[in-house]
Amino acid sequence: MRFPEVVRNSDDTGHSPVWARSKRKRGPGAGPFIGFLVTLLALFGALTGVMAIKERSVAAGGAVIDGWISTGVQTAVRAVGKAPAAATVAADKAGDKAEKTGDALKAGAAETAQELKPAPAH
Repeated sequence: MRFPEVVRNSDDTGHSPVWARSKRKRGPGAGPFIGFLVTLLALFGALTGVMAIKERSVAAGGAVIDGWISTGVQTAVRAVGKAPAAATVAADKAGDKAEKTGDALKAGAAETAQELKPAPAH
């Protein structure tokens, strides 16, 4: 009786089944981070090329991209500058809500304690 190749390989001590074999190991090559950086650089290069064609000059296309970058940086700086004030306002609102919640809990606890007191004996 002839067995399929997979069964014969699983009985052999020198070989492992096809499904148990690990994929070929990568060498000390590029990791996922390097691949990500290369992809970003390729996209930036493509964008620069497109803008150079649109503006009919590499310098003019680069100037447009520089304008986009500076606008993004200015927006980020403004957002970071507003963060401390926004955090203070949020902390004040949270403190007010906590105080109101504490007052409501005290009132509820006092009411519950009043209801749980035993009725006076007659």
